[in-house]
Amino acid sequence: MIQLEAASYRYDDTPLLSDMSFGIAPGSFHFLTGPSGAGKSTLLKLLYAELLPTSGQVTLFGQPAHGMDRDQVALLRRRVGLVHQDCAFLDHLTISQNICLPLTVSGKSVTDDFAELLAWVGLGHRADAFPPELSGGERQRAALARALIMAPELVLADEPTGNVDWEMSQRIMTLLLELNKMGTTVLIATHDLNLIRTAKSQVSTRVLRIKDGHVQLAEVDL
Repeated sequence: MIQLEAASYRYDDTPLLSDMSFGIAPGSFHFLTGPSGAGKSTLLKLLYAELLPTSGQVTLFGQPAHGMDRDQVALLRRRVGLVHQDCAFLDHLTISQNICLPLTVSGKSVTDDFAELLAWVGLGHRADAFPPELSGGERQRAALARALIMAPELVLADEPTGNVDWEMSQRIMTLLLELNKMGTTVLIATHDLNLIRTAKSQVSTRVLRIKDGHVQLAEVDL
């Protein structure tokens, strides 16, 4: 699905990530961890072609990232769902309209599965609410629904539980675990080791750690 071969990234003359070689297989569940500023968000951007490696190669769904044109990148993005810690919504649209924006942009119609998706994330009763009316946990679950509206093969979540309490973190993690069990590949960037421990007790996971600019397979007992 995704393969990195000796991939590196630097900002101007400052190296951030170096000599990364690893793959993400279909249906797998990954965590990406490391201290703040280590490059977790940058690595995620390399995985959906928002950034290109400054050396080495990133291959996304069989295509080298460097060789993609704008249309190919747009098609790639439809196969990847993104969940950010600071989820941005358009406040003048209802939460249903916000979740459906990816469909609108791609010229697709809302299907009967939409109500099922809203119910799955626990927002069926909030469909007509506006973003400022939602709690932090509701916003994060709405962000997950928006990431899933195009039925992506891969979900990348950047600190998806960073702004919610532990109970809501567990609820969001349960949704991501269920999603993976249905066949979707999941990669979560987080610094929350308790969250990783919870997931590892329920599903086979691979933990990647960024340390000193390199991605390592974490062998420590989390």
